[in-house]
This record gives sequence, C-alpha cells and structure tokens, in this order.
Amino acid sequence: MATRSDTTTVDAFHEAEPSKSELKREAEAARDLGERLLAVPDAVLAEFPLSDNLRAALRETQRITAHGARRRQLQYVGKLMRQQDLPAIEAALARSDPDDPHNVRVQHEAERWRTRLLADPAALTALLDRYPAVDAQALRQVLRQTQKELEEQKPPRNFRILFRLLREAILDQEQSHQDESSE
Repeated sequence: MATRSDTTTVDAFHEAEPSKSELKREAEAARDLGERLLAVPDAVLAEFPLSDNLRAALRETQRITAHGARRRQLQYVGKLMRQQDLPAIEAALARSDPDDPHNVRVQHEAERWRTRLLADPAALTALLDRYPAVDAQALRQVLRQTQKELEEQKPPRNFRILFRLLREAILDQEQSHQDESSE
C-alpha cells in the first residue's frame, strides 16, 4: 500500500515532466511559428535571432513545391525551432508585422510628433528632451528640408524620412527602457 509520502513524490515527479500532449502542442506551435517565418522576406529575416541551420532549412522549404516533401521539411523546421529562443523570435516577428498593436501605436506617435514638429518649432526641444538619443543635427536638417519641401509642394521624400527618424527614435527609446528593466 502506498503511503502519503510515496504519492507526494510520485505527484511531484509527474508535475515536473510535461505530458505527452503538452509536448506535442509545443512542437506544433514551434512548427507553426516556423511556417509563419516562411512569409517573412529574407532581408527582414536576417535581423531575427535564428541559427544558421534554421535559416538554411527555411530557404530550402521555400524552394520545395511537392506537398509531401514540403510537409516533411516543415517537420524538420519545427524540430530546429524547438532548439531556438521562441519568445525572442515571436517578438521579432511581431515587430516586423505592421498590423501589430504595438507597431500601430508607434506609427501614430511618430505621426503626432511629425505634425507637431512641422507646426511648432518649439516642439523640437520637447522631442529632444523626451528622446535624448536622437541625432539632433540630422533631425534639424531633415526638418528644414521637409518644411522647404512642403512650401515648394514637392513630392514628400523628406516628409517620409522625418517619419522614419521619429519612429526609430521611439523604438530605440523603448528598447533601451526594456534593456534597463531586464537588468
């Protein structure tokens, strides 16, 4: 007859190891994430924290057209994905998705700053106080060129450059805050 301490040890052992179903769900999630990575352009994928083996397997999967071979290759990609840092890959994938709520918020904030900078020259000081890492000289130059561009009714080339500068400043600030909080 099993004593109470024996059942406690057995229960603790079973709680420590994941169930077969749980392992299968994790493997499927890793494979699905690998499949989502196939839709990401190579230039963007280069910034993801992936091993060389996984990059090669993803390129090979894109090349395969036969259904059975592609399915087997996706299984292999899933196997390689289980050896990766999945949360970091998911975060990189979210950053590259323009419809991600975080990216939408950053886009809106950059647009607000751009509108504010073009309407009020004093807003530049507020921006530099809020985002001290931004290159002030480059920002001033692009701002002047954008204002000139708008006055002359030229195509909005610098208007877009200003937006990208602001978006990068916002993202850099958020990244530095995340790095500080993780330490």
